[in-house]
Amino acid sequence: MSSDTIIITGGAGFIGSVLCKELNTQGYKNIILVDRLRDKNKWKNLLGLDFSDFINADDFFPFIEQNNFINKNISTIFHMGACSETTQKNVDYLIQNNVEYSKSIFNLCSKLRCKLIYASSAATYGSGEQGYSDDHQLISKLRPLNPYGFSKQLFDRWILQQLSISSSYISFPPFWAGIKFFNVFGPQEYHKGNMSSVVLKAYQQIKSCGHVKLFKSHNQNYLDGQQLRDFVYVKDCVLAMIEMMKINFIENKGSIPVSVSASGIYNMGTGQARSFKDLALAVFSALNINPSIEYIDMPEDIRNQYQYYTQAEMQKLQALLPKFKFSSLENSVNDYVLNYLISADRYL
Repeated sequence: MSSDTIIITGGAGFIGSVLCKELNTQGYKNIILVDRLRDKNKWKNLLGLDFSDFINADDFFPFIEQNNFINKNISTIFHMGACSETTQKNVDYLIQNNVEYSKSIFNLCSKLRCKLIYASSAATYGSGEQGYSDDHQLISKLRPLNPYGFSKQLFDRWILQQLSISSSYISFPPFWAGIKFFNVFGPQEYHKGNMSSVVLKAYQQIKSCGHVKLFKSHNQNYLDGQQLRDFVYVKDCVLAMIEMMKINFIENKGSIPVSVSASGIYNMGTGQARSFKDLALAVFSALNINPSIEYIDMPEDIRNQYQYYTQAEMQKLQALLPKFKFSSLENSVNDYVLNYLISADRYL
């Protein structure tokens, strides 16, 4: 296995920690994790991981400079770190944390000549009026519904703008990919509180009161519980990103790497929308409990910005990784529930 260093920002978070665990499973140990732990239980995500160093996110760039990483081999930076709270209202904070910090990571990857795979979000698609295509020509037309999605959209657009004004590919990483995550669920999300997945919330409701609460529909085109989402298992997401990392490229001085056409923004979903009712039934099935679902009114403050349908267009990722297959919703939920949620130790 290569001795090159891999860096994961957001390494103690949901996707970042699962990514580190899968890299460990595949033999990668020389990993630097970057994050802010603060007073949450996020630190528990680190317990089962094998990594060489942990750096506070605010100390990361001074650390790189002081340790002269320009002369060391960093193969890839997975930039998963961000404020992912869709209810966050401090837009200045989101721009500083999600946009400006990401620009610095991008410029660092360009300087170090290492690959960059960063977290964008399906929240950039807004209500879906422009569809769910990751075609670069459509990115600027998207209208996010919340500040979080707006911050992710700003960085996506910034990268594409650099492409349009750059006179030489040398100002870019040898390979870069922005990942528009759809509705990701799975182990290591326990610290996310209200931002955790509906799978985790459904499990907690079943254990506490025996039934699941789902929102009623306030759209005449959808029945209660039939609102649709592209639910995707975190294990599949990290496997796909690692396959992207392994893409080989040939870089000769003064020429364009063959992977330049592969760089870009990619959707990360299954390509199959499923209902919240389907998801709840999968949790009941995994627990071998008869379904009991209660439909409740949706809060008025989110009704006007509620998405009734999301489904990732996946042709672009399928062309890049033609052999990659996503798990079914039922199989993914079953693995999550049986191997983690009901386990005494829910962590990887």
